[in-house]
Amino acid sequence: MIIVTGATGRLGSRVVENLLRRVPAETVGVSVRDVGAAAALAGRGVRVRAGDFTDPATLDDAFEGAEQVLVVSAAIRGPQAAEASKAAIDAAVRAGASRVLYTSHQMASADSAFDPGRQHADAEAHLAAQGVAYTALRHGFYASTFEYYLPAALESGEFRLPADGPVSWTAHADLAEADAIALTRPGALDGPTPPLTAPELLDFADVARIVGELTGRPIKRVVVDDEEWAAAATAGGMPAAAAEFTLGMFRAARAGEMAVTDPALETLLDRRATSVRSVLEEIVARQPARH
Repeated sequence: MIIVTGATGRLGSRVVENLLRRVPAETVGVSVRDVGAAAALAGRGVRVRAGDFTDPATLDDAFEGAEQVLVVSAAIRGPQAAEASKAAIDAAVRAGASRVLYTSHQMASADSAFDPGRQHADAEAHLAAQGVAYTALRHGFYASTFEYYLPAALESGEFRLPADGPVSWTAHADLAEADAIALTRPGALDGPTPPLTAPELLDFADVARIVGELTGRPIKRVVVDDEEWAAAATAGGMPAAAAEFTLGMFRAARAGEMAVTDPALETLLDRRATSVRSVLEEIVARQPARH
Protein backbone atom coordinates (compact mmCIF):
# COMPACT_ATOMS: atom_id res chain seq x y z
CA MET A 1 0.00 0.00 0.00
CA ILE A 2 1.11 3.55 -0.77
CA ILE A 3 0.54 5.95 2.13
CA VAL A 4 0.43 9.72 1.59
CA THR A 5 0.50 12.12 4.52
CA GLY A 6 -1.14 15.53 4.52
CA ALA A 7 -3.58 14.30 1.89
CA THR A 8 -6.07 17.12 2.41
CA GLY A 9 -3.42 19.81 1.99
CA ARG A 10 -2.49 21.72 -1.11
CA LEU A 11 0.25 19.37 -2.23
CA GLY A 12 -0.88 16.08 -0.73
CA SER A 13 -4.38 16.30 -2.18
CA ARG A 14 -2.93 16.76 -5.66
CA VAL A 15 -0.53 13.86 -5.18
CA VAL A 16 -3.44 11.59 -4.25
CA GLU A 17 -5.45 12.68 -7.30
CA ASN A 18 -2.48 11.85 -9.50
CA LEU A 19 -2.04 8.49 -7.78
CA LEU A 20 -5.67 7.58 -8.32
CA ARG A 21 -5.15 8.02 -12.06
CA ARG A 22 -2.33 5.49 -11.91
CA VAL A 23 -3.18 2.82 -9.33
CA PRO A 24 -6.36 1.29 -7.82
CA ALA A 25 -7.87 3.25 -4.94
CA GLU A 26 -7.65 0.27 -2.61
CA THR A 27 -3.85 0.39 -2.86
CA VAL A 28 -3.75 3.98 -1.57
CA GLY A 29 -3.98 5.07 2.05
CA VAL A 30 -3.84 8.56 3.51
CA SER A 31 -2.78 9.89 6.88
CA VAL A 32 -4.64 13.06 7.83
CA ARG A 33 -5.24 15.01 11.02
CA ASP A 34 -8.96 15.38 10.27
CA VAL A 35 -10.49 12.22 8.80
CA GLY A 36 -13.74 14.07 8.14
CA ALA A 37 -11.96 16.34 5.68
CA ALA A 38 -10.97 13.23 3.69
CA ALA A 39 -14.47 11.75 3.54
CA ALA A 40 -14.59 12.14 -0.23
CA LEU A 41 -11.43 10.07 -0.58
CA ALA A 42 -12.87 7.37 1.67
CA GLY A 43 -15.93 7.34 -0.57
CA ARG A 44 -13.69 6.59 -3.53
CA GLY A 45 -12.14 3.58 -1.80
CA VAL A 46 -9.02 5.18 -0.34
CA ARG A 47 -8.07 4.05 3.17
CA VAL A 48 -8.32 7.06 5.46
CA ARG A 49 -6.74 7.04 8.91
CA ALA A 50 -5.90 9.71 11.46
CA GLY A 51 -2.24 10.61 11.84
CA ASP A 52 -0.45 13.60 13.34
CA PHE A 53 3.32 14.16 13.08
CA THR A 54 3.30 15.86 16.47
CA ASP A 55 1.67 12.77 18.03
CA PRO A 56 3.83 9.99 16.56
CA ALA A 57 1.86 7.18 18.20
CA THR A 58 -1.04 7.93 15.85
CA LEU A 59 1.19 7.24 12.85
CA ASP A 60 1.65 3.57 13.67
CA ASP A 61 -1.99 2.93 12.84
CA ALA A 62 -2.03 5.36 9.93
CA PHE A 63 0.98 3.70 8.30
CA GLU A 64 -0.01 0.08 8.96
CA GLY A 65 0.74 -2.17 5.97
CA ALA A 66 2.72 0.52 4.14
CA GLU A 67 5.02 -0.53 1.33
CA GLN A 68 5.83 3.09 0.47
CA VAL A 69 5.18 6.24 2.48
CA LEU A 70 5.28 9.76 1.08
CA VAL A 71 6.02 12.08 3.98
CA VAL A 72 4.74 15.50 2.94
CA SER A 73 6.72 17.95 5.06
CA ALA A 74 4.57 19.63 7.68
CA ALA A 75 3.69 23.32 7.53
CA ILE A 76 5.60 24.05 10.73
CA ARG A 77 8.30 26.67 11.24
CA GLY A 78 11.58 26.31 13.03
CA PRO A 79 13.34 23.18 14.34
CA GLN A 80 9.97 21.62 15.12
CA ALA A 81 9.52 21.20 11.34
CA ALA A 82 12.46 18.82 11.05
CA GLU A 83 11.51 17.01 14.24
CA ALA A 84 7.96 16.42 12.98
CA SER A 85 9.22 15.11 9.64
CA LYS A 86 11.74 12.85 11.36
CA ALA A 87 8.99 11.44 13.57
CA ALA A 88 7.00 10.56 10.45
CA ILE A 89 10.04 9.01 8.79
CA ASP A 90 10.66 6.90 11.89
CA ALA A 91 7.02 5.76 11.90
CA ALA A 92 7.25 4.74 8.25
CA VAL A 93 10.31 2.63 9.02
CA ARG A 94 8.58 1.06 12.05
CA ALA A 95 5.63 0.18 9.82
CA GLY A 96 7.95 -1.83 7.59
CA ALA A 97 7.85 0.44 4.54
CA SER A 98 10.45 -0.66 2.03
CA ARG A 99 10.72 2.88 0.67
CA VAL A 100 10.18 6.31 2.19
CA LEU A 101 9.79 9.49 0.14
CA TYR A 102 10.02 12.98 1.59
CA THR A 103 9.03 16.32 0.07
CA SER A 104 12.19 18.36 0.49
CA HIS A 105 13.37 21.53 -1.23
CA GLN A 106 15.91 22.56 -3.81
CA MET A 107 17.55 24.74 -1.11
CA ALA A 108 18.06 21.88 1.36
CA SER A 109 21.34 22.82 3.03
CA ALA A 110 22.60 23.26 6.56
CA ASP A 111 23.91 26.66 5.46
CA SER A 112 20.74 28.00 3.80
CA ALA A 113 19.70 31.56 4.62
CA PHE A 114 16.08 30.33 4.58
CA ASP A 115 15.10 28.35 7.66
CA PRO A 116 13.11 25.66 5.76
CA GLY A 117 16.25 24.90 3.75
CA ARG A 118 18.06 24.05 6.98
CA GLN A 119 15.13 22.01 8.33
CA HIS A 120 14.86 20.02 5.09
CA ALA A 121 18.59 19.26 5.20
CA ASP A 122 18.20 17.93 8.75
CA ALA A 123 15.24 15.73 7.76
CA GLU A 124 17.04 14.47 4.63
CA ALA A 125 20.09 13.45 6.65
CA HIS A 126 17.88 11.55 9.06
CA LEU A 127 16.09 9.82 6.21
CA ALA A 128 19.34 8.78 4.54
CA ALA A 129 20.49 7.14 7.78
CA GLN A 130 17.50 4.80 8.08
CA GLY A 131 18.81 1.97 5.94
CA VAL A 132 15.77 1.82 3.65
CA ALA A 133 15.33 2.90 0.05
CA TYR A 134 14.42 6.57 -0.02
CA THR A 135 13.79 9.57 -2.20
CA ALA A 136 14.22 13.18 -1.12
CA LEU A 137 12.08 15.12 -3.57
CA ARG A 138 13.84 18.46 -3.87
CA HIS A 139 10.97 20.67 -4.94
CA GLY A 140 11.41 24.04 -6.56
CA PHE A 141 10.09 27.12 -4.78
CA TYR A 142 6.30 27.09 -4.88
CA ALA A 143 4.86 29.64 -7.29
CA SER A 144 1.75 29.84 -5.10
CA THR A 145 3.85 32.14 -2.89
CA PHE A 146 2.68 34.96 -5.17
CA GLU A 147 -0.73 34.71 -3.50
CA TYR A 148 0.75 36.41 -0.43
CA TYR A 149 2.00 39.44 -2.35
CA LEU A 150 -0.23 39.91 -5.36
CA PRO A 151 -3.37 41.34 -3.69
CA ALA A 152 -1.43 44.24 -2.14
CA ALA A 153 0.41 44.86 -5.42
CA LEU A 154 -2.85 45.03 -7.35
CA GLU A 155 -4.28 47.38 -4.74
CA SER A 156 -1.32 49.75 -4.62
CA GLY A 157 0.24 49.24 -8.04
CA GLU A 158 3.53 48.28 -6.37
CA PHE A 159 5.40 45.19 -5.32
CA ARG A 160 6.95 46.87 -2.27
CA LEU A 161 9.29 44.16 -1.02
CA PRO A 162 12.87 43.55 0.11
CA ALA A 163 15.64 43.00 -2.43
CA ASP A 164 15.40 39.56 -3.98
CA GLY A 165 17.00 37.54 -6.76
CA PRO A 166 16.07 35.06 -9.49
CA VAL A 167 13.84 32.18 -8.41
CA SER A 168 12.82 29.03 -10.29
CA TRP A 169 9.14 29.36 -9.35
CA THR A 170 7.43 25.97 -9.73
CA ALA A 171 3.75 25.02 -9.73
CA HIS A 172 2.23 22.73 -7.09
CA ALA A 173 0.43 20.78 -9.81
CA ASP A 174 3.68 19.88 -11.57
CA LEU A 175 5.39 18.81 -8.37
CA ALA A 176 2.41 16.72 -7.27
CA GLU A 177 2.48 14.89 -10.58
CA ALA A 178 6.21 14.32 -10.23
CA ASP A 179 5.74 12.96 -6.72
CA ALA A 180 3.06 10.53 -7.95
CA ILE A 181 5.36 9.37 -10.75
CA ALA A 182 8.13 8.79 -8.22
CA LEU A 183 5.74 6.60 -6.21
CA THR A 184 4.56 4.54 -9.15
CA ARG A 185 7.50 4.34 -11.55
CA PRO A 186 10.29 2.22 -10.00
CA GLY A 187 13.70 3.81 -10.29
CA ALA A 188 12.39 7.12 -11.59
CA LEU A 189 13.83 9.06 -8.67
CA ASP A 190 16.06 7.63 -5.96
CA GLY A 191 17.98 9.33 -3.18
CA PRO A 192 18.21 13.14 -3.22
CA THR A 193 16.75 14.24 -6.55
CA PRO A 194 18.07 16.95 -8.82
CA PRO A 195 16.25 20.25 -8.28
CA LEU A 196 12.68 19.67 -9.46
CA THR A 197 12.10 23.10 -10.95
CA ALA A 198 10.45 24.92 -13.78
CA PRO A 199 12.99 26.30 -16.27
CA GLU A 200 12.42 30.05 -15.79
CA LEU A 201 14.42 32.22 -13.42
CA LEU A 202 12.41 35.31 -12.52
CA ASP A 203 12.71 37.96 -9.82
CA PHE A 204 9.95 40.24 -8.56
CA ALA A 205 10.77 42.85 -11.20
CA ASP A 206 9.94 40.21 -13.81
CA VAL A 207 6.81 39.26 -11.89
CA ALA A 208 5.72 42.91 -11.78
CA ARG A 209 6.16 43.16 -15.54
CA ILE A 210 4.10 40.02 -16.18
CA VAL A 211 1.31 41.11 -13.84
CA GLY A 212 1.23 44.46 -15.60
CA GLU A 213 0.87 42.71 -18.94
CA LEU A 214 -1.91 40.49 -17.59
CA THR A 215 -3.88 43.33 -16.02
CA GLY A 216 -3.15 46.12 -18.48
CA ARG A 217 -2.06 48.24 -15.53
CA PRO A 218 1.60 49.05 -14.79
CA ILE A 219 2.88 47.43 -11.62
CA LYS A 220 6.04 48.92 -10.14
CA ARG A 221 8.75 46.98 -8.33
CA VAL A 222 9.89 48.97 -5.29
CA VAL A 223 12.83 47.68 -3.25
CA VAL A 224 12.71 48.49 0.47
CA ASP A 225 15.18 47.76 3.26
CA ASP A 226 14.61 44.58 5.21
CA GLU A 227 13.99 46.52 8.42
CA GLU A 228 11.53 48.88 6.74
CA TRP A 229 9.60 46.00 5.24
CA ALA A 230 9.52 44.09 8.53
CA ALA A 231 8.31 47.17 10.40
CA ALA A 232 5.51 47.70 7.89
CA ALA A 233 4.57 44.01 7.93
CA THR A 234 4.36 43.82 11.72
CA ALA A 235 2.47 47.11 11.86
CA GLY A 236 -0.02 45.47 9.51
CA GLY A 237 -0.52 42.57 11.88
CA MET A 238 2.12 40.03 10.84
CA PRO A 239 3.81 38.40 13.86
CA ALA A 240 7.48 39.37 14.19
CA ALA A 241 8.57 35.73 13.89
CA ALA A 242 6.66 35.37 10.61
CA ALA A 243 8.25 38.55 9.26
CA GLU A 244 11.73 37.25 10.10
CA PHE A 245 10.86 33.90 8.50
CA THR A 246 9.78 35.69 5.31
CA LEU A 247 12.91 37.82 5.21
CA GLY A 248 14.87 34.58 5.10
CA MET A 249 13.28 33.85 1.74
CA PHE A 250 14.44 37.18 0.31
CA ARG A 251 17.93 36.80 1.79
CA ALA A 252 18.25 33.35 0.22
CA ALA A 253 17.01 34.63 -3.12
CA ARG A 254 19.48 37.48 -3.29
CA ALA A 255 22.27 35.08 -2.23
CA GLY A 256 21.46 33.04 -5.34
CA GLU A 257 20.15 29.97 -3.51
CA MET A 258 17.03 29.86 -5.68
CA ALA A 259 18.75 30.71 -8.96
CA VAL A 260 18.88 27.04 -9.91
CA THR A 261 17.09 25.20 -12.68
CA ASP A 262 17.30 21.63 -13.88
CA PRO A 263 15.61 19.70 -16.71
CA ALA A 264 14.74 16.80 -14.37
CA LEU A 265 11.16 17.90 -13.71
CA GLU A 266 10.21 18.39 -17.36
CA THR A 267 11.97 15.14 -18.28
CA LEU A 268 9.97 13.28 -15.64
CA LEU A 269 6.68 14.88 -16.69
CA ASP A 270 7.50 14.48 -20.39
CA ARG A 271 6.09 17.95 -21.02
CA ARG A 272 6.83 21.59 -20.40
CA ALA A 273 6.48 22.78 -16.84
CA THR A 274 3.70 25.23 -16.00
CA SER A 275 4.89 28.77 -16.69
CA VAL A 276 4.98 31.55 -14.11
CA ARG A 277 2.69 33.54 -16.39
CA SER A 278 0.07 30.78 -16.21
CA VAL A 279 0.25 30.66 -12.42
CA LEU A 280 -0.02 34.44 -12.17
CA GLU A 281 -2.92 34.48 -14.60
CA GLU A 282 -4.84 32.07 -12.38
CA ILE A 283 -4.13 34.07 -9.24
CA VAL A 284 -5.08 37.36 -10.89
CA ALA A 285 -8.35 35.82 -12.12
CA ARG A 286 -9.29 34.92 -8.55
CA GLN A 287 -8.83 38.45 -7.24
CA PRO A 288 -11.92 40.68 -6.70
CA ALA A 289 -12.63 43.16 -9.44
CA ARG A 290 -11.15 46.63 -8.90
CA HIS A 291 -12.62 49.78 -10.33
